[in-house]
Amino acid sequence: MLARMKSAITSNVILSGLVLLACSALDYTQPSSSVAQLADTSWRLVKFQGSDDTTLVPDDRGKYTVHFAADGGLTVRIDCNRGRGTWKSSGPNQLQFGQLALTRAMCPPGSLHDRIVKHWESIRSYMLKDGRLFLSLMADGGIYEFEPLTN
Repeated sequence: MLARMKSAITSNVILSGLVLLACSALDYTQPSSSVAQLADTSWRLVKFQGSDDTTLVPDDRGKYTVHFAADGGLTVRIDCNRGRGTWKSSGPNQLQFGQLALTRAMCPPGSLHDRIVKHWESIRSYMLKDGRLFLSLMADGGIYEFEPLTN
């Protein structure tokens, strides 16, 4: 009887290990699919919807663009400034931007430049829906909506 109990315990330990291994393999592959969704895509800003129901629309969508490179780099145009930075996705719909290196031109009144730069590192998730990219700020601070940039 003791031998059967040891065998059952050993079987359960092995089975538990296999389940954990399978789960960790699933978790490991998820970031790759997340990265694949955004890699080598380019977008232009449609609007910002604040959590306080404020809606801000750029005067020219072409002045607000982002390109996600497959190597984790990105390039942006934020109104009158251009820059480079990094991005990563550690899981499904998760997104984190690194610091931006931007030119320092003073943009005209009404520009969304200062708001976007202020929010940049607070973006924590994304969603692709109906061909559009939605970037969400942490703590439900608002959502940036982008459309594909076509040449």
